[in-house]
Amino acid sequence: MLGNQLTKLLQDTPPGIEQTLALVTDFDDILIHGFARLTEEHTATLNALAAAVAATPLGERVGEVVAKLSTGSPDSEQLALLAGTRAALLGAVHDALLSHLDTILNRSRAAHDESAASPSPDPEAENLLTGCRSWLHELAITGWRGVDHELVASASQLIGPLLANPKLRRMAVLIDGFAAELSACCPIRTADHIPVRRWADLWTRAMLLSYTGGWSADDSAGLDTVSGRLLILGADVHEHGTAMQVQVHGVLEPTDDSTPRLVRTSVAVAKVDTIIGPAMWDLLQAYPVLMTALAERRSIHITDLPALPSGDLVWNEERAKVGDPADPFTTARIQLASALAPAVPALDRHPVQIAEPVLMEGYKVKRGEDLSVIVDGVSLPIAVDRLPSCGPLTPQLVDASSACIGLLRWDSGQWALQPLAVQSNKSKKTQVAVHNGDWAKGPTDPKVAKAQTRNGDAIAVLRERAGRLLRR
Repeated sequence: MLGNQLTKLLQDTPPGIEQTLALVTDFDDILIHGFARLTEEHTATLNALAAAVAATPLGERVGEVVAKLSTGSPDSEQLALLAGTRAALLGAVHDALLSHLDTILNRSRAAHDESAASPSPDPEAENLLTGCRSWLHELAITGWRGVDHELVASASQLIGPLLANPKLRRMAVLIDGFAAELSACCPIRTADHIPVRRWADLWTRAMLLSYTGGWSADDSAGLDTVSGRLLILGADVHEHGTAMQVQVHGVLEPTDDSTPRLVRTSVAVAKVDTIIGPAMWDLLQAYPVLMTALAERRSIHITDLPALPSGDLVWNEERAKVGDPADPFTTARIQLASALAPAVPALDRHPVQIAEPVLMEGYKVKRGEDLSVIVDGVSLPIAVDRLPSCGPLTPQLVDASSACIGLLRWDSGQWALQPLAVQSNKSKKTQVAVHNGDWAKGPTDPKVAKAQTRNGDAIAVLRERAGRLLRR
């Protein structure tokens, strides 16, 4: 990304963004207090919400719901409509920002298939989805400040059956995690801080999923498949106390010689919170092809891999083979500008979901309370808080870099760069590159490897203890 492109990105913000986000913030304030205790200010917010979508297909129905709220609390269907309206407003912000970015980068994007049918809920799971809507309805009526352990615990009877149904796994994980967050903050009435936007996002997504059902890998038989050479750009590692996900961004060169495509593929694994740092990569031994390609910076030849409309490939080791060495920075310089970006599914149209691969070169790093890249006097914040603890990439290496493959993100009202790989000059003739996935097959830093050996194999110890318990 050049200096003039960065200037346009940061200074030419699409109109209406701030006003739309302010309206969403006002709506989220209602969820703090609950729909059972609407004030005049809350009523004004709902009227503004209805006015904002008056010219859309939602307009008439939202107007009717808002009018009825003056005489009583909303039912589940009415709340779902309000959740859809909130999602539509954030979707509009997402689309404006992404279109703005595509224009600046001159990036082509696939058209969204409006004719694609929405997934239908499993008939056998309809009772479970109704139960989820009932729980979400109680949360919204009560408000975050009124949530107690009893209300949170009522979700536990849903989680087990949801997890048992593969088609509802996404809903199950969402409800389980949401309930756990609420439980950890109880009593919320006296909490100093409430993650208002996050909880409203989780509530909105859960409410909408309770009508659309979900998708699972079992449905991959009906998906389109792709074949070709996958050139890796970088790995985004998501860490959690009980899970780890590696999301690989790359460029796919299809075998039919069609336009190269920007794609992603992900693998995830459950874990315990005592497994941290580089040891987490050991949990992904079931994916040797993907881990080898990351660690050795190689291409991957894929055959008939299922592809979602979002550009995500459903990973299958049996349909992948490690290829020749492929430098991610070379791929970024040659392929990134012309690769076709995927369309974004409706439920994923949220500003925080934006994560677009870019190549930054010829910049300087500004030190301060936070790091920023400076190009032609224009400053872009670096999201150092997103650097994974299990990889070799550190703020110090980012500080010393001169080139970066990263993800452009939009969060908290501004753009930021999340590094996936950096390149720096070791000497005038030698360049050194460091990538998040370099330790996918184990640490290459002797000091880190020695420390890991000294601390022992936590995974082996846990497996041995688990086996001993099972034998009793």
